Amino acid sequence: MTGIDAIRRAHGSRLAALAGRRLTGFTLVRFAEDGEWFADCPVVLDFDGTQVELCHWKLDELSISWDTIDTAATITGWESSELTPRWSHSDERLEPFVGRRLREVTLLEWRPAECDLAAGTVAVEFVFASGCLRIVNGLDENSIQADVAHPDHVRHGLGR
Repeated sequence: MTGIDAIRRAHGSRLAALAGRRLTGFTLVRFAEDGEWFADCPVVLDFDGTQVELCHWKLDELSISWDTIDTAATITGWESSELTPRWSHSDERLEPFVGRRLREVTLLEWRPAECDLAAGTVAVEFVFASGCLRIVNGLDENSIQADVAHPDHVRHGLGR
């Protein structure tokens, strides 16, 4: 999906309903050969048994799905590649949030003062007492941020 309104309509109430749940786990794809994160694949977050799967691609699209990815399954279709993608439960940006209770989820819309390619892209922010975790469009891939959001992000609360 593209744009704040479409994402809010399709997923806003379900994202808001995650508030109060604990982040019990996460899964990313890393290459077996070097451990590098493959940022083109979904970031999978588990909140007390509800799995939300986020994946940015192209310059402005965000895919959100729920409980559809089996992270215990072997990733196939890479037989001709030199690299072997595998599901991983290791990431220094995500690990500090595991076990923490989620306060709220907000959508962030990138609205810089000057025109740039990323204008209008949407990030999903997970707000915990200990800080915020954001899955952001890294221009055709995912980016994980756990620091303070850039001031050019416009916050769109989802309520409950």
